[in-house]
Amino acid sequence: MKVITLHKNLEQLLEKARTNNRKAQQQLYEMFAPKMLSVCRQYIKDISLAEEVMVGGFFKAFTALDSFKGSGSFEGWLRRIMVRESISWLRKERKLHFESEEAIDHTTQHAVYLDSPLEVEHLQLLIDELPEGYKMVFVMYAVEGYKHSEIAETLGISESTSKSQLFKARKLLQRQLNAQNKTSYGTP
Repeated sequence: MKVITLHKNLEQLLEKARTNNRKAQQQLYEMFAPKMLSVCRQYIKDISLAEEVMVGGFFKAFTALDSFKGSGSFEGWLRRIMVRESISWLRKERKLHFESEEAIDHTTQHAVYLDSPLEVEHLQLLIDELPEGYKMVFVMYAVEGYKHSEIAETLGISESTSKSQLFKARKLLQRQLNAQNKTSYGTP
């Protein structure tokens, strides 16, 4: 019963927001801002800049609400706007760079399981240290769930470049995690 009420309330809020009802827009903002800031923060290291991008994304979303037809979730639609806004900001700031393609080494991938929020925060810091091209593709693929064809189209690169960037990002993250594990456990 609660899910139906929540869905109906969201539909009503969206209808009001489409008519430029500021109160409804504020409620939508408050409902989705924490998740959308998290999305922008995955791409943009500085939290205040990520927040600026998020606010710009909400502005775009509110001016384009008529294009949301309800096929799929509003959150998913809004998330895509935030991803595109983050990518646009990185392009505008000339922070988006892709390393040259090299043959992809198909070595065994090792899964890393994180249990605590502290570990997740630590991993985000490691991701922040990746070169921007690696970081962008890694987040889009591993976090957002984009396919290589979608990443290639969104970023204006080839699918093989997307795959190469992902491979290099994973390899570099694995190297960083291994180095820290050796330091943590006193292994030379």
